[in-house]
Amino acid sequence: MSIEVRHITKRFDGFAALKNVSLKVPAGELVALLGPSGSGKTTLLRVIAGLEVPDEGTVLFDAQDATARSARDRRVGFVFQHYALFRHMTVFENVAFGLRVKPRRERPSRAQIAKRVHELLALVQLERLAERYPSQLSGGQRQRVALARALAVQPKVLLLDEPFGALDAKVRQELRRWLRRLHDEIGITSVFVTHDQDEALEVADRVVILHEGCVEQEGSPEEVYEHPATPFVYRFLGNVNLFHGRIEGSKVHLREFSADAPADLGQEAIPAVAYARPHLLDIDHQPPSGRPHFRATIAHINAAGAVVKIELTTDSGAIVNVELPHERYRQLQLRKGAVVFVTVKDMKVFTQAQSTLGGGI
Repeated sequence: MSIEVRHITKRFDGFAALKNVSLKVPAGELVALLGPSGSGKTTLLRVIAGLEVPDEGTVLFDAQDATARSARDRRVGFVFQHYALFRHMTVFENVAFGLRVKPRRERPSRAQIAKRVHELLALVQLERLAERYPSQLSGGQRQRVALARALAVQPKVLLLDEPFGALDAKVRQELRRWLRRLHDEIGITSVFVTHDQDEALEVADRVVILHEGCVEQEGSPEEVYEHPATPFVYRFLGNVNLFHGRIEGSKVHLREFSADAPADLGQEAIPAVAYARPHLLDIDHQPPSGRPHFRATIAHINAAGAVVKIELTTDSGAIVNVELPHERYRQLQLRKGAVVFVTVKDMKVFTQAQSTLGGGI
């Protein structure tokens, strides 16, 4: 089932949690609503679910207006951050609950319910824990029970609100990979809310980034990470270095170095900010010719992990972070206190006004 929201606005006591938001989710897609606290992502999810009524706008399921439908009539499965399991019920009874409370004419037989529950417990790899109670399960197991319960009523749409937010980092990483595999297997249209950038980029087919009640950018994980549309998206998705300066003519003159200015920014003298990710900077012992670079002193080296993280201080006192492959780090034989030259391989330039407003090119 496809989902579309058109020009949704939702206010709480005069505060606009959503401002004219429009979004399409094709059938079978797994979409992440990503943003900081207060960006409107959970409110948007609840509007899609029918748990909140928008002040303005329309919600459509398969191109049919569902704005006035109740949450039950929308046939959505909702998974909450804190599981919301019934503590006095076994795993089996928790999963069966939605089937048992259906209207009599729609309710499956006892045998059909048992068959459906056992199929779902096998799907979420918990079939051997059917008779346990929630208190006897780990956090990851409880979240899988909550997911099985949401799927039991065969929803047309699956909605998940920070599904792994209450779990520790290792369990969260394991479960998000598992959710991706599960989605590929069942193919249900799914929307999940998260503030974890890695989670969204790893799991989703498409990422929708919200900021202050508006959609800042949407696209594939690669698109939003590699081609941020606004300064906010650049800052929000991963680590970034900021360089302040001015655009004058065809050049952008930053405090640390100068480079060619993007042609679409014009040639008037205006303040500018350049953004460069740590992995798009390189280090050498000698100044490279023909490429933007600046001198800096190594303040700290962290060689643990997939890349070597290096913190440097420029001659102007600014802090710059660089990430190097281990092979490159060993080749350079870097040490704390060494004076080196940092090369800028790629960066994105915005005017100061765009950066302040959160807008983009």
